Amino acid sequence: MYSSYISVNVGLIIVGVIPTICKSACSAKNRRLFQWKGTLMESVTRRNFVKTSVAAGAAAVAVTAAGIAAQDAPGEIRKAKNVKIIGISCSPRKGKTTAASLLVCLEAAKKVSPRIEVELVELAGMKIDGSLAAGLPLEPGQKDDFAKLVPKLADPEVGGIVIGTPVYFSGMTSLCKAFLDRCITLWQDNLKLSNKVAGVLAVGGSRNGGQELTIQSVQAVLLCQEMIVVGTSGPAPRIGATVWSGDGDDVTKDEFGMTKARDLGRRVAEIALRVKGV
Repeated sequence: MYSSYISVNVGLIIVGVIPTICKSACSAKNRRLFQWKGTLMESVTRRNFVKTSVAAGAAAVAVTAAGIAAQDAPGEIRKAKNVKIIGISCSPRKGKTTAASLLVCLEAAKKVSPRIEVELVELAGMKIDGSLAAGLPLEPGQKDDFAKLVPKLADPEVGGIVIGTPVYFSGMTSLCKAFLDRCITLWQDNLKLSNKVAGVLAVGGSRNGGQELTIQSVQAVLLCQEMIVVGTSGPAPRIGATVWSGDGDDVTKDEFGMTKARDLGRRVAEIALRVKGV
């Protein structure tokens, strides 16, 4: 009996107090909003809701179909475009160990799919002044070769870029740094390198000659460009392709390094195809 009496009183308290609190807390503006929402909900019956949902679904299908029709001409099958992978050799020596390693890397990328195209670009011999990235003008008569690289890098068909550099005192070459600094042009132009896949290859004079540190420093720059940076697969560190030049210029004798170079090329190509939806 006492429990019933308490329940009733508690119920009365709840019924009597809560509306008072709500009334004092709600402004006239909020009450009008609640009244409008109530009227709206009353006007939406189950039948109207079903009709509205069906109509919305049909409209969505129509928009999707229109989009597909716009992409594909009548009676024709839309052909998927090829995806290009570019290797950039940042060695001041043309055709040496860095270029040779990149060729191995690009060849592996090409084998991933018939739709993969590859190209090696060697910066050796090019005049690329990194100070221009700071807004300084060219000196009278000064030559600049970076401008001709911009259209190639910004090409929408380029899905991947592999940067290769020798290791100089546990870092990238000055040519590589100048090239990356000048890529600020692409950063300023609405991030033209954004969502392109990037990989890094470094060639050192010894097995542990600073390759990983060099790769990381290059990757940090590529991340600033909003590129999709990938590495290699196991069992070795997956940071990128670490190559040893050995005693001479025949870098292909480094079986471990060549395996990593092929692995990097394959990885860049696979992800580039996925990003492009090919």
